[in-house]
Amino acid sequence: MNTIVETARPVSRKLAVGPRQIRFTELGSGPAVLMLHGGGPGASGWSNYSRNVEALAQHFRVIVPDMPGYGQSTKGIDRADPFGDLANAMYGLLDALGIARAHAIGNSLGGACALRMALDQPERIGRLVLMGPGGVNMSRMPPTDGLKLLLGYYAGAGPTMEKLRAFLLGYLVYDASQVPQSMIEERFLASTDPEVVANPPLLGPIKDPIKIDFLLDPRLKELQVPTLVLWGTQDKVNPPEGATLLQQSMPICDVYLFSRTGHWVQWERSAEFNAVAAAFLQEDRGNTTQAVA
Repeated sequence: MNTIVETARPVSRKLAVGPRQIRFTELGSGPAVLMLHGGGPGASGWSNYSRNVEALAQHFRVIVPDMPGYGQSTKGIDRADPFGDLANAMYGLLDALGIARAHAIGNSLGGACALRMALDQPERIGRLVLMGPGGVNMSRMPPTDGLKLLLGYYAGAGPTMEKLRAFLLGYLVYDASQVPQSMIEERFLASTDPEVVANPPLLGPIKDPIKIDFLLDPRLKELQVPTLVLWGTQDKVNPPEGATLLQQSMPICDVYLFSRTGHWVQWERSAEFNAVAAAFLQEDRGNTTQAVA
């Protein structure tokens, strides 16, 4: 007989992290899990993980921030080192919450942020779950059409509903019929926030290759943080070949490939994602709830 555990309602608030205000939503109790969203136009923490938070909150203290540049958090990212800037901000959020060690789940840009966090301070990350992460082989391969559309969203004539619809329906997911009109409208509204338009989070190329390609970082081969990589075989934003490259480069790295799935594994295959992510994270024997000294 299955027992359904009821969770409390999610709580959203803002905390000061250096000069920034970071908005986040929290649900559940237990080991801390930081869930980091992707970098597409109009993205935010809750919208990216709306199909996952309640399931994971049955086992964990789930923390879902709007990363800097997105949602209701302070706008602006250091374009010279976006992954490093985001990683520092997310460690600042954990410090403000008194959390010394956490698991990290990240999709796309959030995956790049999570991996950078693990490389910079591996003792503070219990386990990693990465879905189609950015920063894999990006210095040595031309950008995909999906990535070019993402990076060019604010260029030229600026953001339009047509650009957003093309990205969400043509590149984010495999089955466009599953994307509701309400999501398109919500993300377009968020993407045209005047503060975002004035300071887009992702815009144009990054000059230093090591800042955007983890395969060039010598620390990757030494990283002892257990990692689960989940990738859709029809991902048109970040090529699924990145899964194999990460597994070949990381000492402890499991890979799951999802057929008939695009860039948004956690949304398109939510039931499987929730099950495998929870099982993987529960294997950790470390204490992810210890307070910051």
